[in-house]
Amino acid sequence: MISNTLVCEFLSDDMSGVKLIERDLPKLKTDEVLIKVKSAGVNRPDIIQREGNYPAPPGHSKTLGLEVSGIIEKVGINVKKFLVGDKVAALVNGGGYAEFCKANESLVFHIPKNITFNEAACIPECFFTAWSNIVMRGKLKKRQKILIHGGTSGVGIASIQIAKLFDSYIITTVGNKEKVSFCKKLGVDKTINYNESNFFEEIKNSQISSVDLILDFIGGDYINKNINLLNNDGRLVNIGFQNGSKAEINLMKIMLKRLTITGSTLRIRDNSFKSKILNSLIKFVFPQIEKKKIKIFIDSIYKLDDVVKAHKRLDEGKHIGKIVLNI
Repeated sequence: MISNTLVCEFLSDDMSGVKLIERDLPKLKTDEVLIKVKSAGVNRPDIIQREGNYPAPPGHSKTLGLEVSGIIEKVGINVKKFLVGDKVAALVNGGGYAEFCKANESLVFHIPKNITFNEAACIPECFFTAWSNIVMRGKLKKRQKILIHGGTSGVGIASIQIAKLFDSYIITTVGNKEKVSFCKKLGVDKTINYNESNFFEEIKNSQISSVDLILDFIGGDYINKNINLLNNDGRLVNIGFQNGSKAEINLMKIMLKRLTITGSTLRIRDNSFKSKILNSLIKFVFPQIEKKKIKIFIDSIYKLDDVVKAHKRLDEGKHIGKIVLNI
């Protein structure tokens, strides 16, 4: 019987040291499963946690890794939907950078048909985040106009493809010509290279001129530009702040246009909320993945002991799609 698992631990926030450490297997609660991990997604929150700014919720593994795919090794006594040997993926609160990871049954799903373990590991964090913020929180409706910042990130690509299900007019911002080309092929209506032009001026001076919903990872000086681009009753959803978390805003504009400015983080939400997202994905998104109408784009794949290279790739910001670890 397996009793230990190999986990990846950063010894410093600057990636100067990484060690693979043997630890006891995670102890399962009655409604949890143990997954022998095949692949784990690498995400921006992993870097923020590594830097000491995004600690794991109390009671959860401090090891990095929020999404995994693999094969079920063991099930808790109250688990009903899964059996040992099932091929699954899961959203977890930590512990993904390891040979074995536990997950609550309500956040585990059978891998959609026609995709690999590597592709399956790209689904949980990005598609949960995209759906919960542009559909549930952002209340995207058919044929509305949406601006998605960071269109070639994992969440950005997921958001673009979900928005296409709503026949949205999609605008996105990216940082180089290669990313512009990718987004055009993905079906984005207007892609703006923010290193060559001002996205606010580009949109404001176009025939579109304004949007109904904005998904923003950037924060900082983007906030007022976003506010000025929104239509009456528009919604701004913030899920990151790479340019800073503070900005001075004019409340009069928000009041006159009846704007909704909101934001969220997924990790601290309870399992009940997250399972509602999963149920929607199973109903609306997974069938499109199986038909290849929604695609999983992988930028690069690294072995677990090359995790530093994976984090450097994400830090560089040159990736298009997901970065994955093979365990």
